[in-house]
Amino acid sequence: MANEQRLDLIISGKVQGVGYRYSVKIKADSLGIRGYVKNQRNGSVFVAVQGETTAVEKFVKWCFLGPPAAIVSGVEKFPRAL
Repeated sequence: MANEQRLDLIISGKVQGVGYRYSVKIKADSLGIRGYVKNQRNGSVFVAVQGETTAVEKFVKWCFLGPPAAIVSGVEKFPRAL
């Protein structure tokens, strides 16, 4: 567990109705990351992730891009205790 981290992320922009949640699941699975994703009422997407630090960092970088139809305007990171 010493090499793991846990984050909550808020992704804003055109991120609903473009396959963002599905793409998050695929990307997280490919990196061995655990967590969940859900749409927020304000149009953003909330993601809770936990996994190996390097994998989580790669995942966060990917979140700035998302799937091709998404237009990400921001990714807020909130570290959480394990």
